[in-house]
Amino acid sequence: MEQLPLFKENIKLVNLKEASEWSTKYLNRKVTVSNISYLIQYGKIKKYVNNKKVYINLDELKNYYNNSLIENNKINIDNINWHLSFVEYKESERTKHVHRLHPYKGKFIPQLVEYFLDSHIDDFKKEIYFKPGDIVLDPFCGSGTTLVQANELGIHSIGIDISYFNVLISNVKVQKHNLEKIKNIIYELNLKLKDFQKHKNHLQFEEELSKILTEFNNKYFPSPEFKRKVREKIINEKEYAKEKVKEFLKIYQTFIHRYNIKIRQDKQETFLDKWFIHPVREEIHYLAELIKNIKDEEVNNLLKIILSRTVRSCRATTHSDLATLKEPVFEPYFCTKHNKICKPIFSIQKWWEYYTKDTIKRISEFEKIRTPTLQVALVGDSRNIDIYKELRKYNPSLAKHLKQKKIKGIFSSPPYVGLIDYHEQHAYAYELFEIKRNDDLEIGPLYKGQGEAQRKSYVEGISQVLLNCKKYLQKDYDIFLVANDKFNLYPKIAELSGMKIVQTFHRPVLNRVEKNREKLYMESIFHLKEK
Repeated sequence: MEQLPLFKENIKLVNLKEASEWSTKYLNRKVTVSNISYLIQYGKIKKYVNNKKVYINLDELKNYYNNSLIENNKINIDNINWHLSFVEYKESERTKHVHRLHPYKGKFIPQLVEYFLDSHIDDFKKEIYFKPGDIVLDPFCGSGTTLVQANELGIHSIGIDISYFNVLISNVKVQKHNLEKIKNIIYELNLKLKDFQKHKNHLQFEEELSKILTEFNNKYFPSPEFKRKVREKIINEKEYAKEKVKEFLKIYQTFIHRYNIKIRQDKQETFLDKWFIHPVREEIHYLAELIKNIKDEEVNNLLKIILSRTVRSCRATTHSDLATLKEPVFEPYFCTKHNKICKPIFSIQKWWEYYTKDTIKRISEFEKIRTPTLQVALVGDSRNIDIYKELRKYNPSLAKHLKQKKIKGIFSSPPYVGLIDYHEQHAYAYELFEIKRNDDLEIGPLYKGQGEAQRKSYVEGISQVLLNCKKYLQKDYDIFLVANDKFNLYPKIAELSGMKIVQTFHRPVLNRVEKNREKLYMESIFHLKEK
C-alpha cells in the first residue's frame, strides 16, 4: 500500500467524498462514494493512504473515465441521459422486495419502469404518461418487473410471455400469499430434508473440506495483499494460481476417497445429469418430489420458484460462469471473481434455507406497499393472443376492467435479436418440473443468430406483436420499448406497426451484474405513438 504526502507536486490526491463530487460534475450524473470504492476494490484505480486515510489520484480517475467509458466505446456523451442510469440507487434498491425472487437474464431495473409509469416523479422535463387506475400492458413480461412496479404505483397491469416458467415467476411475484401456511410447510420440508441427509456423509465431507480450503486460501491468497501483488506484477496470477490449485487438488482427492463421495452421475444425457454433482442431484430430486405432492397451487408455485432459485445456485460451474455456462466443474478451481480457490457445491441445504427465508422476507416487504390493483401474467404468443378471452379465464375482474377502459399503453423490453435463449436460461426448471417449452415461438433467440434473415424475422415478429396489441389500446396510447438497437431495426418496426417514434431516450447501463463493467453499455427507450 503506497504512502504519499497529500500535497506532493504533480499529483492531485482527493478523498472519496471529493472524488464522488468531482465525478458527478464531470460526468453530469450522480456518482456515489460506493462507486468510487468499487473502482479501488477491483483495481481500476490506485489507492493511496496518508495518515490512515484513503485518497485517490484525480488524474488517474479522469483517465479511467475518458479511456474506459468514452473513447473505447466511441459514445457521444451529449446524447446520453445520465439521469436514467439510476446509478445513485444501491443494489438493494435495484433488487427491492419481490424483484429478486428469481434470477432472470435481460430484465430492466424497477426504477426505469417507475420513471415512465409514475405520475408523481419530481422531474420538470418528464411528461405524465400513466396515472393510477390505468392499465399497462407488457407483451414480453419476462420475470414481471413491469407488473410488480405497476402494482406498487396503483396501476393495473397485464403481462404476456411465451414461456410458462416466466409467467410462473411473474404471477408468484404479484400474487398475495398466505405466509403463515408457507412457513409451516417449509418447516416440514426442512425436517424431511435433514432426515434424508442423515443417511449420507456428504455434509460432513463438505464442512471439513471447506475448513481446510479456508485455511489454504488465507495462507496463499490473502486479501487484499494478493490482488495488490498481482496488480504490481510481483506475482504472475496465472502461473501461481495453477500451481496452488494443483497443490490443493491432492488434498481434495484425499477427502473424496476418505468419505467415498460419488461426484459424477451415471448418465450425462440431460441438463440435470450434466450440471450437478451426484449428492446435489439427489437432494434436488427429493425436494422436488415433496413439492409435487403439495396440492395447494399457490404454495406449490411459490416453492417451485424457491427450489428453482436454489438449483441455479448449485450448478457445478465456476462463480464467473454462473450466468453463461461453459463446462461443468467437479473440482476446486481458481476463481477469477473472488481471487482465491473455490469449490463446487455438494449440498443444496445452505442455499435452500437462505432462499426460503429471503423469499418470505421479500414477499412480506412487498405486502406492506402493494396496492389493491389487478395484475396477471398470461402464457401466450403476443403476435396473436386474444387478450380479452385469456384474461376472462384467469382474472375476470381485470377482463371486465379492460372491456370498459382499454389499455393506456405498453412498457416492455422485447427480446434482443440473437442475444438470449430465454427458455434455455432456465433449462433446469423446465426439466425438473416437467414444464412445456416453447423455444420455437421465441422472437430473436440466440440460437438463430443475428444474420440478415434473423433481423428481418425479428422486425416482422415485433411488428406483429404491436399490431395485435393495438386492438386493446386506447386511442391516445403511449408505448415504451427498451432495446439495444445496434442494428437500427426499430424505425422499421414502428413503420410496419403504423406508429412513429416520437422520442428516444439513450440510457447508460452502469450497474450490470456478471458483465464487463469497463465498457459502457447503452440501451434506448423508444417512445411510440400512432402515426
